Amino acid sequence: MIKLRARTPRWVIILIDLLLAASSLAFAYLIRFDLKADSSLIQKEWMILSKSIGFYFLVKFSVFYFYKIHKGLVRYTSTEDLKRIFLAVLNCSFIFLIAGFIRYKFLDDYFLFPMSVLILEFLAGFAFAVGSRFIIKLLYLERTKSKHELDNVLIYGAGVSGIITKRTIENDPRNNQNVIGFVDDNAKLSATRIEGTKIFHTEKIRILKDEFDIKQLIVAIQNPNADNLKKVLDTCLDLKIAVQKVPNPKSWVNGEFTTKQLSKINIEDLLGRKPISLSNEKISEDLNGKVILVTGAAGSIGSGLTKEIAKYKPSLLLLLDQAESPVYDLQFELATLYPDLKFEVIIGDICNENRMRRIFNHFNPQFVYHAAAYKHVPMMELNPAEAVLNNINGTKVIADLSIEFGVRKFVMISTDKAVNPTNVMGASKRIAEIYVQSKNDQTKTQFITTRFGNVLGSNGSVIPLFQKQIENGGPITVTDERITRFFMTIPEACQLVLEAGTMGIGGEIYVFDMGESVKIIDLAKKIISLSGLELGKDIDIKITGLRPGEKLYEELLANEENTLPTHHDKILIAKIRAADSHDISKIDQLINSLQIDANSELVQKMKDIVPEFISNNSEFEKLDK
Repeated sequence: MIKLRARTPRWVIILIDLLLAASSLAFAYLIRFDLKADSSLIQKEWMILSKSIGFYFLVKFSVFYFYKIHKGLVRYTSTEDLKRIFLAVLNCSFIFLIAGFIRYKFLDDYFLFPMSVLILEFLAGFAFAVGSRFIIKLLYLERTKSKHELDNVLIYGAGVSGIITKRTIENDPRNNQNVIGFVDDNAKLSATRIEGTKIFHTEKIRILKDEFDIKQLIVAIQNPNADNLKKVLDTCLDLKIAVQKVPNPKSWVNGEFTTKQLSKINIEDLLGRKPISLSNEKISEDLNGKVILVTGAAGSIGSGLTKEIAKYKPSLLLLLDQAESPVYDLQFELATLYPDLKFEVIIGDICNENRMRRIFNHFNPQFVYHAAAYKHVPMMELNPAEAVLNNINGTKVIADLSIEFGVRKFVMISTDKAVNPTNVMGASKRIAEIYVQSKNDQTKTQFITTRFGNVLGSNGSVIPLFQKQIENGGPITVTDERITRFFMTIPEACQLVLEAGTMGIGGEIYVFDMGESVKIIDLAKKIISLSGLELGKDIDIKITGLRPGEKLYEELLANEENTLPTHHDKILIAKIRAADSHDISKIDQLINSLQIDANSELVQKMKDIVPEFISNNSEFEKLDK
């Protein structure tokens, strides 16, 4: 077998290119004379050519050197290399043409080369230079081809990114993937080819799986249609086809990426959510140049909010949280992502009124995004006093100070668990909603509440739990086979909070269209498949039973019966009963009894404030009888 050096010396490449140039010139003359030239004709032509042959090689060497033809790695020849070769050969021919006219005019009445030879030499020179490189490239790829059995793969997306993906796979000798074809949603592309590789419609994936034993699909569309992507991914999971995706072009180097950068698909991609359209100009008008306070800034929603707010260039962003280490991490991330952002890190507890007062007095925030809260249902069911102290009293402290110091807008982050609550956490958030709503008409501060369901990837949520259980070998635990939840991503939730905060004029409770509910057990199965494992063989799912306060189904907020539309199709206004002075008096009594009452007495007071609070799977069910 031909032995190819991993790195050929540059002088060898220069010498080969000059030999190929000489061959192309000889080939041009042979074609000119139809391969029938006699010795006398050859002598005559050589007499004319010999006076310029040195000039020919000098031009070729100089121009090729100028275009750095010799510096390209031959085994990685690309379209960029072809472009350089074309320009180099074209410029050589142009120089020969000009030099020929000069020789004819001022020297011996002969052109450098006959016009037919000049044209043929250009065509042959380009073909020989390119052809030689591709022959070497093919020999190199053949020599270095993986000796392991190749996995047949499909590339989803027949656009530019898909073509680059195909070339990347084929040019990586250590890769054991074999591209069978492209699949694309555009039916007009079906049965056509790109670089010899056939394009199929996405509906053919099942047929291709059976015919070619497809092992993997690579998503090479940067902004795919959400519904189409979900269909493709669901098909692949059903057929046990592994799925990877091409990295964001921002991480590519010189317009290319490596096969090592191919990553697993995210569970978020299985939601089939369409991108959210925001009124960025209005949000920018509100937030640009303002002092903005985010409580609970180190949490999943709080940190997501800070990153979204940072894009609108506030004059000062205040990051308030009592969790020291997560705030430290957030500080480092913001400094890296937004080097021009001015922000302050504040370690503090929202329940400490004196500490909070000093913060408001010193910084005088104009906007407050209140994301600080205890959110875990089972934990709060065991610790009602902490739910009251943090979720209710903490909110009261920040809301009252916002009024006192003239905050323009106070945006509270609530939860769909506040709707007909069945647990202490949901009831505590509903009571916090009642309190901030009651304050809206008593002050210039606009109090706005936003509700949404579960956030994918948030701290302590089901996705990280499942992933950790998989890492530990399982089993994955699901509380009930019937349980369903609404999900959205952290960026989605944070963007909608900003949009709702901007459109609100005070007193509204905004709810978000969460799309279709998802069965948790189906989510678990998909995560197992995405991890390359097989349910029942590699890992099991264990049903553990509902936890204290847990619902089987969350309330569907986005319907005509209990919501009003807004200008944004993903944001609606909840229709709820208005708070009265009697409610506020009960809230004050609840907070004042924190140090006195037992858990059951605190929960009873919460039920008095929120009559629809009916406990489920909890020791506090006895209070409802």
